[in-house]
Amino acid sequence: MTMRLLPTGQFTGWHMLGVMVLFFGTVIAVNLTLAFFANYSWTGLVVENSYVAGQTFNEESEKARKQATLGLTGKLVARTDAVEFDFTDPDGKPVIADKIEIRVGRPSFESEDHTLVLDYAGTGKYFSEAALTPGLWLADIKATLADGSDWRQHWRLNVPYPKGAGG
Repeated sequence: MTMRLLPTGQFTGWHMLGVMVLFFGTVIAVNLTLAFFANYSWTGLVVENSYVAGQTFNEESEKARKQATLGLTGKLVARTDAVEFDFTDPDGKPVIADKIEIRVGRPSFESEDHTLVLDYAGTGKYFSEAALTPGLWLADIKATLADGSDWRQHWRLNVPYPKGAGG
């Protein structure tokens, strides 16, 4: 009794061609899919020009140290219908800023990045009726103080889904 390892048909050059086309076709399809998603997602840029950012690093560090000595604090709350910011000094008294801007964006996509200008609502509270979609956001707040100096703070926000909504 003889045992056959291959089916009765022979493995021809056409079979090998089919295997190679399937193999490399799969590799190429996966690469094209990954290239497509890479092209339409986050670019990975943190700063536009790292050389210039490196040159101004010491100046920015000094500004951050001076800001820390002011003792100003802020509380940022974001919802799907509004953004609120509460700005106080070390004694808990409201701070009145000339202008407050918030640059908001998604951590991994730049397509939704935009800047909000908040309106003063009294007693150190600032408000914007801007709609943020639910999910994770990064916020960079820049408050221009009465003396012309800037106060900056960075936040990670999680905007909750409205009650009764999916997500």
